Amino acid sequence: MILILDNYDSFVFNLARYFEELDQQVTVYRNDALSLDGIARLDPTALVLSPGPCAPQQAGICLEAIRHFSGKLPILGICLGHQAIGEAFGGVVSRAIEPMHGRASHLKHRSTGLFNQIPSPLAVARYHSLIVENETLPDCLEVTVKSNKGEIMVLRHKDHPTFGLQFHPESILTQHGHNLLKNFLEEAHVWRSGNQS
Repeated sequence: MILILDNYDSFVFNLARYFEELDQQVTVYRNDALSLDGIARLDPTALVLSPGPCAPQQAGICLEAIRHFSGKLPILGICLGHQAIGEAFGGVVSRAIEPMHGRASHLKHRSTGLFNQIPSPLAVARYHSLIVENETLPDCLEVTVKSNKGEIMVLRHKDHPTFGLQFHPESILTQHGHNLLKNFLEEAHVWRSGNQS
């Protein structure tokens, strides 16, 4: 079961539907409706942190959940969830050079990891005015994709499947959104299989 922490985002059920279309059972809880114990009791196979209108500090249990479950559960953070991953590990979230609300960008990538078998460049939907600062990114996180202005668009933990996407895979403006989420599920499956052996 995929657990989505809803950061009071109007499109969270689009995200849930994408996972359901990938044959996943999905449960959605608001970011202030669960404790860490409550998350553990649900025993999800992966944790997804939704987009939302606030900053990571206002995102309910998200920062705590990342710090507690990263390395124990696969985690995918989207937009605000991505920023929360950066901040949870010591990065700084600040205003972007230019707010991007409902605009598409073309991202060049290496066709590996979450982008396996996805063409480059990839058109993605961006709805954000905050970013994770490059200069403050902790050593445990690596940037895998940047915008043409050098802003962090995708990051991952170096040791386990904790991923952040600054853009919205669930948006109609993003190409291959289902494939991005499918690749996350595949990364999560490979990691879980390795941990159970």
